[in-house]
Amino acid sequence: MSYDLLTLIWFGLLGVLLCGYAILDGFDLGVGILHPFIAKDDTERRLVMNSIGPLWDGNEVWLVTFGGALFAAFPVAYATVFSSFYTAFFLLLTCLIGRAVSLEFRSKVISTTWRRVWDWAFFASSITAALLLGVAGGNVMAGMELGPKYHYEGSLLSQVYWYPLLVGALTVSLFSLHGAIYLYLKTENELQTRVRAAITPLFFVFAGLYLVVTFATWWHVPHATENLSAHPWLWVVPVLNALAVLNIPRAMHWGKPGHAFFSSSMVILALATLFSVEIFPNFMMSTIDPAYSITLENARSSRDTLEIMLIIAGIGFPCVLSYTVIIYWIFRGKVKLDPHSY
Repeated sequence: MSYDLLTLIWFGLLGVLLCGYAILDGFDLGVGILHPFIAKDDTERRLVMNSIGPLWDGNEVWLVTFGGALFAAFPVAYATVFSSFYTAFFLLLTCLIGRAVSLEFRSKVISTTWRRVWDWAFFASSITAALLLGVAGGNVMAGMELGPKYHYEGSLLSQVYWYPLLVGALTVSLFSLHGAIYLYLKTENELQTRVRAAITPLFFVFAGLYLVVTFATWWHVPHATENLSAHPWLWVVPVLNALAVLNIPRAMHWGKPGHAFFSSSMVILALATLFSVEIFPNFMMSTIDPAYSITLENARSSRDTLEIMLIIAGIGFPCVLSYTVIIYWIFRGKVKLDPHSY
């Protein structure tokens, strides 16, 4: 197998891992964002948290695997991305830990104040994590201030301007919608009715931001359409993306929430695929000098390393996928409270 083909395969596998994380942990984050507003009493809050209780840690395995694969397959990209977003990734890690602690600690003490604190910690961690993921993606899309030897010469403030914040807002709205549809599938009675009422306004917020970000990307990131222009068949991705977006309200109107959840998953998949198409063949584009950009070619590991990793991935990836399928099968259906819990 050629070196270039191995490189492309690993770029694709990284995309698969990133898409898997975004789809699976996306509804986790969405549930956390909606949690204080959808649930009206302690029983409902416990139901909302229990809906993701058996799943959230397994979902985050996809992010850990993505980081490990990036480190081994494209070490230069790993080093530059993590050093450039050091503060943001430190905050993201804090948020992911905060979500885990909130889920585990909330019911340890029978106290209204104690539980309210962890409820809002769950919300704050979830919305901040979703925002940070979008901001990071917006910066990578637009390009960053990379200098010689792939050293980031910008600052934290230069990463927080209108375009990345707009992409961050889109990510928050998409995950909120994704989480709401998931909650509709997992809940019953009054709580389900309240979730259903929230899906329509969430959809319109997402659809509005989707259009705004699309035009902003066309105007602010002109290189984003270069690969689409060079390979017109790739336009099938944005077309399918738009169809998936439109199918969400259609499926909910016809009482097919499972189809709506599949469509929201496909929206995330299509957006992640578009992101990959638009940055290819770069990992990070330099706004100082294109010669300083990090590409697949100058970031990749040796040919032998990529070959050995591919063998390992052939063994490990089916295990991760099987574990995910089994867990979701075991915990399918409506979420229930343990009558002996408090």
